[in-house]
Amino acid sequence: MKKIVITGPECTGKTTLTKALAEHYQTHWVPEYAREYLNSLNRKYEEKDLLEIARGQLALEREIERKSNHLLFCDTDLTVIKVWQEYKYGRCFDEVSEIMKSKNYQLHLLMTPDIPWEFDKQRENPDNRKELFDMYKSELDQCKYKYQTISGSFDSRLNAAIKAVDRIT
Repeated sequence: MKKIVITGPECTGKTTLTKALAEHYQTHWVPEYAREYLNSLNRKYEEKDLLEIARGQLALEREIERKSNHLLFCDTDLTVIKVWQEYKYGRCFDEVSEIMKSKNYQLHLLMTPDIPWEFDKQRENPDNRKELFDMYKSELDQCKYKYQTISGSFDSRLNAAIKAVDRIT
């Protein structure tokens, strides 16, 4: 099983690209668990919720992995939790950092913030996407993850992503 993560700042087309790649390769994809979790809250999220989101994302990934063929596309991974917690709270849970060290993804597709930001009640940073992109890139570099930066129009993004995935399959 080869697992590919689509990651990057909010509103960069991660979910759209993840779905398109899964369709192209006729396999399953793992949605972003945070959306489901946050939609179920009857309050504002707190820092402690990030750990529950991380655990839920991993459980969802394991569940969908069992149904998939040779490829699995993940709409985010724990990099999102780590970057967001460091950005918003100035630290990261040890558990998240430790899990990240043990995860084995074959490729990360890092989405650039070069498409317009669109309002969504779960989005918080229309003006800081470049700063967050730099944090993602730095994290991927520090973890020594193999990644490809994806930018441009949807068609450009999809074509670049397919080429990157084809190189590892």
